[in-house]
Amino acid sequence: MLKNRIPSASIYCRFGASSPFSRSYHGGWTIVASGKIPHVALLIETSREYARGLLRGVARYHQEHGPWSIYFEPHGLNDPAPTWLKNWQGDGILGRIQDRHMADAIIESGIPAVDLRGVHPDLEFPFIGVDNRPVSELAFDHLQDCGLRHFAFCGTPRGENPNQDRRCDYFVDHVEQAGFQCQVFLDEQKPGSSMSWERQQERIAKWLVKLPKPVGIMTCHDDRGHQVLDACRRAELRIPDEVAVLGVDNDVYLCKLATPQLSSIDVNPSRIGYEAAALLARIMDGESPPTEPVLLGPPRGVAARQSTDMLSVEDEEVAIAIRYIREHAIEGIKVSEVVRRAKKSPSTLERRIKRLLGRTIKAEITRVKLVRAKRLLSETELPIAKIAIRSGFSEPKYFCDVFRKNEDMTATAYRNKFRDLE
Repeated sequence: MLKNRIPSASIYCRFGASSPFSRSYHGGWTIVASGKIPHVALLIETSREYARGLLRGVARYHQEHGPWSIYFEPHGLNDPAPTWLKNWQGDGILGRIQDRHMADAIIESGIPAVDLRGVHPDLEFPFIGVDNRPVSELAFDHLQDCGLRHFAFCGTPRGENPNQDRRCDYFVDHVEQAGFQCQVFLDEQKPGSSMSWERQQERIAKWLVKLPKPVGIMTCHDDRGHQVLDACRRAELRIPDEVAVLGVDNDVYLCKLATPQLSSIDVNPSRIGYEAAALLARIMDGESPPTEPVLLGPPRGVAARQSTDMLSVEDEEVAIAIRYIREHAIEGIKVSEVVRRAKKSPSTLERRIKRLLGRTIKAEITRVKLVRAKRLLSETELPIAKIAIRSGFSEPKYFCDVFRKNEDMTATAYRNKFRDLE
């Protein structure tokens, strides 16, 4: 149920079709002749941050490995395939294939293509996208770090999007493996039916009221997260004290339009766009396309905002200690400073924090500092030495050693993998 299998990929070519660029036939593919500039169409919407992140990644690949001649028109996810595609003599397509009509239009064009949507697993195109297992794991870890012991998932009807189905299943697995229960709301509907926003909100609100509190909810994407926050207000549930909500995709505009602002997982779409462009380039050069989905992870991290800004811990002294760590870790605090803040013996405090978080006081301090460092590495061009200091590490060498030990890669490798610079 969790695996998205794709049959052996084959993309049809229009033999004898004229093109302004020299081509040769090799292994069943129409290949762009060496030294010629490929014509590539981007059928990727601009209406959501995830898709715009994909475009940033494609742009970075183009800048580093191009040039390509890019065919691109801003459009929405549900817009039909452009009419010019029928007679277009291009060399490659990167597309978010939403429906069969667009898929058929691409197949009929006879042009090699890579799908970045993945809603139809039986399509004759290689798919590259998000590995949802680490996304769901990060969601659970973040909500558990809030001190929560009740969890739920709010998604869309099963079968509507296989990626969101897996996101749900993985989250439930992580929750249950940790010894907790997970409630699920997928708003199942009859085939072909539609439901108004008001009706959806009523159904979500009724579900929310029945959940044990306080509860941490992962949503399938930010749109659903926005709906859950609205439904909480309708049900007069306090956010985040009673309901903490975490979305996926980190659509900044949507997250900041929510009240309170929505925390969300940044799945690093820029990297997916970059790797999709690289895959298409290899296919246009004659490489056989992959027959299994190409899933990329882990996510860049959680963009924490008010919707999960809470700590549900009954032990007041433990709560004080954890809050102090999270507010002051990047100042270079020591374990002894944390202990002094709480009126408990060092051994008692250590034992209770480890039971709650699954790690020691020192490990929690290090985790918070590394979260800060990873954000600076991916979003800025600051030198490693400055990032080390701004993240609370005493010296760059120590920071690099700790980073490599905890992340299984160097800080420079992490920056190259996750960077998303404009």
